Amino acid sequence: MQDYDLTLRQFIDNAFREDIGDGDHSTLACIPANTQGKAKLLIKDSGILAGVNIAQQVFHQFDPTLEMKIFMQDGSSIKPGDIVFKVEGKKTSILQTERLVLNIMQRMSGIATQTREYVDLLQGLHTKVLDTRKTTPGIRFLEKEAVKIGGGKNHRMGLFDMIMIKDNHIDFAGGIGQAISKTKQYLSEKGKDLKIEVEARSLDEVNEIMRVGGIHRIMLDNFSFADTREAVELIAGQYETESSGGITKETIRQYAECGVDYISVGALTHQVKSLDMSLKAEL
Repeated sequence: MQDYDLTLRQFIDNAFREDIGDGDHSTLACIPANTQGKAKLLIKDSGILAGVNIAQQVFHQFDPTLEMKIFMQDGSSIKPGDIVFKVEGKKTSILQTERLVLNIMQRMSGIATQTREYVDLLQGLHTKVLDTRKTTPGIRFLEKEAVKIGGGKNHRMGLFDMIMIKDNHIDFAGGIGQAISKTKQYLSEKGKDLKIEVEARSLDEVNEIMRVGGIHRIMLDNFSFADTREAVELIAGQYETESSGGITKETIRQYAECGVDYISVGALTHQVKSLDMSLKAEL
């Protein structure tokens, strides 16, 4: 992935082009230029705060003269009535940045809150909660950052930073052995050092993956609790293990108790309720 700071700057530029176009005519029509004002970010929901640092970059990138006074940091527990920060400067700048800041922080805080709920369900166990690639196109880097703020772990950023041989790869390649051997050959030829994860759909496939070997993690896709426990015993510390497939808040602890190292949950980013908050003018 390209430099994070560059990605963030480009995202913010694109977001302003999308929202402002040739001008915020509502603001320009009724707010005199260069008049000064203040606003506060008011929380209306309970959860985990995320996106403060991004908001700071949004304000600075749009108008470097805007000044923020931050009272709560990313990862903080928040409740209705909390004030996260105050921003001061040109009223026109505050109004034009308001919606972008709220959209980012509401979405990121919703993801961080959801992630924390899953993480808390695994208290006392070694299993880690992973996100997936089931993200909103264009803002994956923000959504995955929110997962980390909520206490989860990032699986992979995209298709480029880890090998994941899934069911379709296996079927198209002609089987598990062919898929793994071709992958190793490819990595050698390209001079790349990427970890290899292979999806297993059954205990037979777990055994086959282990016979071929040379990988780093086995994903147990849509396994029952009983089969998950048996698979973990078969793998017995030789490779990392990951459970995946329809795992919910009601089932995640039971899967973790089977001994897997990781559990990936698509719902962290694709089934999220944004947290309610508003940026209110201070008169």
